[in-house]
Amino acid sequence: MDTIEDIRGSAGTLERRVVDRLIEKKYHISFAESCTAGMAAARLVNVPDASKVLDVSFITYANEAKMKYLGVSQESIERYGVVSEEVAKQMAKGAASSMGASVGVGISGIAGPSGGVPGKPVGTVCFGFYINGNVYSFTEYFGNPGRNYVRDESVTFVYEKLIELL
Repeated sequence: MDTIEDIRGSAGTLERRVVDRLIEKKYHISFAESCTAGMAAARLVNVPDASKVLDVSFITYANEAKMKYLGVSQESIERYGVVSEEVAKQMAKGAASSMGASVGVGISGIAGPSGGVPGKPVGTVCFGFYINGNVYSFTEYFGNPGRNYVRDESVTFVYEKLIELL
């Protein structure tokens, strides 16, 4: 008889690899999520031992929450837009700094079905990664096949990038 893992195939493999790397390096991680609204943290928590690397994460959907809890500057939001690599980097650094974590991840995007603007269409997601003092940022465009698709693909991108950066 097939187990759940057999049926799902490689589901959870990315998260397991991230948890293992974080444990190996003795790092803790904190997420700051906007468009994914906690999905990245939830996928990490699917892995046994996640409690060894995750203490707290943030869902900061509103700009005011990004500023208050993560230290994102209003100037950056006004100058670059909330969906920008600059804001995603500040989210990542703020999430890590506020909890003394070695790793912070910031995710801000336009999942749709509306909200796109010229130069930033629906499906645009910006990512920030703070890893032990180094900050990285990326922008991905996932198209507009649906809100949950963009959110799921964003979380998968985060885990793939964490494996690469760690």
